[in-house]
Amino acid sequence: MSEGPYVLGIDYGTESVRVGIFDLEGTPVVFAAEAYSLKHPHSGWAEQDPDEWWSCLVKATRRALDEGNVASEEIAGLSVDATTCTVVALDRQERILRPAIMWMDVRAVDQAVRVQETEDPALKYNGFARVSAEWMPSKALWLKEREPDTYENAEHICECLDWVTYRLTGEWTASINTASFRWYYDRNEGGFPESLYVALGLDDLLDKFPPRVLDMGTVAGELRKEAAEELGLPAGVPVAEGGGDAFVALVGLNVLEPRKMALITGSSHVVVGQAAEPKYGAGLFGAYTDGIVPGQYSVEGGQASTGSVVKWFKDNFAKRAGAEAERRGVDAYEVLGEMAAEVPPGSEGLMVLDYWQGNRTPHTDPEARGMMWGLSLRHQEGHVFRAILEGICYGTEHILRTMRENGFEPEEGVVCGGPTKSDLWMQMHADVSNLPISFTRVPEAPTLGSAILGAVGAGLYPDIQTAAENMVHVESQIEPDPAMHEAYKFYVDKYIESYPRMKELMHEVSHHEASQDRDQPPAHG
Repeated sequence: MSEGPYVLGIDYGTESVRVGIFDLEGTPVVFAAEAYSLKHPHSGWAEQDPDEWWSCLVKATRRALDEGNVASEEIAGLSVDATTCTVVALDRQERILRPAIMWMDVRAVDQAVRVQETEDPALKYNGFARVSAEWMPSKALWLKEREPDTYENAEHICECLDWVTYRLTGEWTASINTASFRWYYDRNEGGFPESLYVALGLDDLLDKFPPRVLDMGTVAGELRKEAAEELGLPAGVPVAEGGGDAFVALVGLNVLEPRKMALITGSSHVVVGQAAEPKYGAGLFGAYTDGIVPGQYSVEGGQASTGSVVKWFKDNFAKRAGAEAERRGVDAYEVLGEMAAEVPPGSEGLMVLDYWQGNRTPHTDPEARGMMWGLSLRHQEGHVFRAILEGICYGTEHILRTMRENGFEPEEGVVCGGPTKSDLWMQMHADVSNLPISFTRVPEAPTLGSAILGAVGAGLYPDIQTAAENMVHVESQIEPDPAMHEAYKFYVDKYIESYPRMKELMHEVSHHEASQDRDQPPAHG
């Protein structure tokens, strides 16, 4: 093991918190993760308990220090990334008023429509098109209208990231990353768009937000004594401002210059690239000012449910693969991958729309839902599994086509996340989008990205770009197969055509289900 100092990265994902300790070359010493629960009180809802976030962080940090045999005083700096649009409400005594509303929660459909109807200039960040029910203004407006007591009693309304940073430092700060990517903050226009919040009747929300908006890597505060004692770390360690998990992953992938694109995979897919000039357009998010690198603009697309759909199928329907995996003593994903590899491209006519939790881009439709069509009695587990993987790849290509139409043409993709373990799935992405894909030494890019921010905050590197150059290392690359790319073009077109043909029926069913939920009192999990 290399000698210290070390930096610690904290990655709050959808299902667990992951702690990684790294040396200054980006070599991981140890990882430790602790899972927390996710509840779905109604269709399209998702909630978590912030106290469980903290208890899991304590367990994971202490275990990482122990298993990595790292002396706590060798930790020179740390930072945090977390899911974005995960909303926490607290009263004046910092007591949590309700379960956190998760990023994937799309209950605020009606409120998102009203945000769109303001036609405020700030809506350039969503291409002046449909507003996402995931984003902060939509969810805050839902709170004010559906749970007015919670909203009124909330002294603080913030992100998961902001709450964790406060627990660590005692300082209320927000990251320019989440503020610009999800709250419509634009430094070029003076910060928060007051006209938008006033038009929504949310002008008081600005006073509930953290008062300081900091660049990533800036010191938010020092680790306070109470938190340090719980975590097993020394008090006074500098805590650098973090960001959204997918966007901190860009740091951990060194996608910090124009024309590069990051594909962050996991429960969802996020597609983000950097541009030298702002590019706005319907069907994409951004371009966000200074959201990752000061002086650059970030262009974003995303799929709300990808890895979560794969897991859903494996957990609920892959009985034959599960039995075979148990017999062989391997993971069920390995068996499903073998089955899918025997199926030709296009899954013999089976198509999947990956909209289990709505569509993030390019349609920004929280009322869309997942769909399979083309089923025949010939189709078996391997067909369905391959069709799900392909549908996710088609969705990514739909995002890239939209970006290209708006002037952003990526030349290289850099990928991270759990799905990178599947060679089949990654080759599909390269083939469908005709894009070379690079893999870095550390696939846990958000955790490494947070550690890099921690290194900058500790003064071990002068800036994020220098730190990433020294701590991120590309190990391999796959090239697209031109013949497979041509074969997939037909299916991508059919995927894209499926949504407009089913949109009306999807919305009618979503409206019906929502009306059933409205007859019930709000549930807090």
